[in-house]
Amino acid sequence: IAALWTYLGVLTAPVYCTKIASRLARTFTQHHSLKTLCNDLLDISLDKQQQTTDWGADELTHAQIQYAASDVLYLHKLRAALDVMLARENRVDLAKACFSFLPHRALLDVSGWGDEDIFAHAS
Repeated sequence: IAALWTYLGVLTAPVYCTKIASRLARTFTQHHSLKTLCNDLLDISLDKQQQTTDWGADELTHAQIQYAASDVLYLHKLRAALDVMLARENRVDLAKACFSFLPHRALLDVSGWGDEDIFAHAS
């Protein structure tokens, strides 16, 4: 969200974040990565080998392009599975509020507030 705003001037909304949905619905684990979610919820194993390659190069390799494209293949199925879990835990409204806040959080980050937790109770 922050990168799209910074480089294109576009603030994206609505947003659905699988990591936030997973944290709210799957409180029994600390593992909420896309790879873990695909494995746990969809029984799909993602190959993350390209994740640590040089993404700053002038041209991406075919393998990097395939990796980037495949990273989004399972998001709709993950959302459906996570939505069921959020409903079961009675956290749908909380998740929606968090998702709605994400563009504003990104604006805070790019405005220089990224290193300071302005929401912390202690000062």
